[in-house]
Amino acid sequence: MSAFLIANMAPIMFASLILFLVVGYPVAFALGANGLFFALVGIALGLLEPALFQALPERIFGIMFNETLLAIPFFTFMGLILERSGMAEELLDTIGQLFGSVRGGLAYAVIFVGALLAATTGVVAASVISMGLISLPIMMRYGYDHKLAAGVIAASGTLAQIIPPSLVLIVMADQLGRSVGDMYAGALVPGLVLTGLYAIYVFAYSMIKPGSAPPLPPEARTLHGAALGMRVLTSLVPPLVLIFLVLGTIFLGIATPTEGGAMGAFGALVLALMRRRLSLSLLNQAMDKTAKLTCFAIFILVGSTVFGLAFRAVNGDLWVEHLLLALPGGVIGFLVVVNLLVFLLAFFLDFFELAFIIVPLLAPVAEKLGIDLVWFGVILAINMQTSFMHPPFGFALFYLRSVASRDLRTADIYRGAVPFVIMQLMMVGAVILFPGLVTGNVEKHQKVDIESIRIEAPAGDAYPGNSSSDDPARMFNDDRR
Repeated sequence: MSAFLIANMAPIMFASLILFLVVGYPVAFALGANGLFFALVGIALGLLEPALFQALPERIFGIMFNETLLAIPFFTFMGLILERSGMAEELLDTIGQLFGSVRGGLAYAVIFVGALLAATTGVVAASVISMGLISLPIMMRYGYDHKLAAGVIAASGTLAQIIPPSLVLIVMADQLGRSVGDMYAGALVPGLVLTGLYAIYVFAYSMIKPGSAPPLPPEARTLHGAALGMRVLTSLVPPLVLIFLVLGTIFLGIATPTEGGAMGAFGALVLALMRRRLSLSLLNQAMDKTAKLTCFAIFILVGSTVFGLAFRAVNGDLWVEHLLLALPGGVIGFLVVVNLLVFLLAFFLDFFELAFIIVPLLAPVAEKLGIDLVWFGVILAINMQTSFMHPPFGFALFYLRSVASRDLRTADIYRGAVPFVIMQLMMVGAVILFPGLVTGNVEKHQKVDIESIRIEAPAGDAYPGNSSSDDPARMFNDDRR
């Protein structure tokens, strides 16, 4: 029995983790408990040395001192302040007035605002809930097809997953050991193309079924001429300026992503103050939500670090590597299987969990196959975006259901989401077939001589690119051999 355990420790460890996650045990604790348990089993079997645990404190401190992860609370705080200060409401109303006379105008407004909110907040929940509360009742009141309305709102909210300053791109850069600035540059064009696909779908839907997306009646278009121009100036220009200050300075090499996030958080406070909506209650809500989300991410990262240490010590990374390198079809076969795996896992795990558990296992194999890791990260990020849209487990669908009236059936929300999931998968295929959508913008970004932030992992960390010679887990195995 002990010989079987020693020979198959890695697959048993991975299967146990999947079992814990399927049962519904908290992810951070499932990762940490599995890592500690199998490390102790390995020590009892003589497979590992007790000194392996000496690497844990250094790993935990490495996470705490990782400055790039500071961008997560900064961008989260910025998004929550902007969402609660009424920016989303004003944007939807303003752009709805601009496009109101066009068939499908409200749907276009939702898509455009979804892209703007994605570029200023990076938080899917804030975008979906805001647009669900504001635009869904109006779309239903004026006769929009329920499936189209639900699908557009949910899908537009998930643009915050791929359009910078997306939180998933920060985490992806950290796990891949690449610059956040490069990841932002690589994801920008695919994010904008995906936005265009949504708009094309609405156009085609409204042409085929004209009654499904009617224009606003004249009495609903209350702003005209100078009044509309002033509203555009006061509601649309400030967010665009903030987007340039945050993303423009990152792309031009003036600021690091962490500095850009800090500037964005300060800019959000200034905009809330200008709208006279900055209050202690607003600050308290934003800081509370920011602290919860940041702690959630850090605890998962700590748990994945414990799991990664033990998994690497039992040669789990080599087991995964041999498994994936043996796939037929070379690079294309690897990409097909990996994307199918991520797509299926996204039914049950959110993007934080996927990024911290799956990506560190896939990245070394991708690097050995000669795959550009920024390109690979953007492909996975677009794929993970579907985790918010999967019926019946998509979080964006849950967010929309929580704020929608009973007139909107859950079945309509699910059916409305399916075409947008297909479009997201089409985007994954387009990025694989046309790598220039990602790499072209990254090359331009690098030409501005940006001072990129490389994630410097502590010795023995489970980030891709670390040599086995300085990894305590690997050294124990080498000594044993």
